[in-house]
Amino acid sequence: MNDNRTNAGANRAADVRVGVRTRTLSDERLRYVRQLGATDVFLDHADTEEEPDDFNDRDGSETVPIGRDSIPSAADLEAARERVESAGLSLTGVQSLPYSLYGDIMFGREGSDAALEQITTLIRNLGEAGIPILGYQWNPRGVVPMRTSPVRTRGQASTTAFDLSELDDPDALAPGLDRSYTESEFWEQYNEFLRTVLSVAEEAGVTLALHPVDPPVLESLGGIPRLFRDVENFERAMSIVPSENHGLKLCLGCFSQMGEDVSEVLRRFGERDQIVFIHFRDVVGTVPKFHETFVDAGNFDTVDVVRTLHDIGYDGVVIPDHVPKMTGDDDWRHRSRGFTVGYLRGVIDAVRSE
Repeated sequence: MNDNRTNAGANRAADVRVGVRTRTLSDERLRYVRQLGATDVFLDHADTEEEPDDFNDRDGSETVPIGRDSIPSAADLEAARERVESAGLSLTGVQSLPYSLYGDIMFGREGSDAALEQITTLIRNLGEAGIPILGYQWNPRGVVPMRTSPVRTRGQASTTAFDLSELDDPDALAPGLDRSYTESEFWEQYNEFLRTVLSVAEEAGVTLALHPVDPPVLESLGGIPRLFRDVENFERAMSIVPSENHGLKLCLGCFSQMGEDVSEVLRRFGERDQIVFIHFRDVVGTVPKFHETFVDAGNFDTVDVVRTLHDIGYDGVVIPDHVPKMTGDDDWRHRSRGFTVGYLRGVIDAVRSE
């Protein structure tokens, strides 16, 4: 996905599909996803503190743990792909790397070489198993707060929020750090990471997809630079090692939090064919204060955004990401996720028929 492909997306016919992210691949979960009419599955990593789920998999037969010192073999991944395909779905990728796997690399700490070796092993195994996408981020999750106090949205559904004023001292060092880090240090570590993993991804036939920092607030928080907080830094990331195997996990909610026109962001990167897959969520408000909401009730107009995807010839998956917790929801928020999948499918079908 390099600069030689500028405007390539505009020449394609659009094929927007709706997928889900899930940690468990239980028969019940996969049946539910198929019943919703979703088509693609992205596998969540093993860190339940980062991404809660309601799975209860005692013997490990229904999950594929991905984390530090827990890299699935190609055979394990192939078995997972076949399990998903047997339910009439496609195992399209791994949703993201957990912070426990990339954190040492990001900070240039002892252990980064071992972590990098595990990530490149995962990439090779994904390629061998025929799973084409690996999402990742450069976000110090679990070190500085992603969200502050939750709020209530439509019908008293519970949802996450961020309010910078709730942080006692944003400049105070994050727990566990003995010094602050500079932006140049973080760019240097990121450059080295990319140069290593992209060569492996190209050989394996796997595409890497970069997610924004969340929340995209301030240049630094807790002494930690927040690189992917704006459009310009994403442009820089795409130009460091130009590759057709690198693009964006374009989170509409994050760009909405930034105050960006998300349709313009989609055009900017979509016409260069640099969008790998999309997190379809929205918020009310922008940094430094916002809260997440239902997909039909945020800053942007969902119908206009789907029209933009059609206009740029987007051929890929949109995924409900963070969703409010509705009455009767489990930890995976199956009701709210189901509403979002159905709403998106309806909008996509309506735009396709125009």
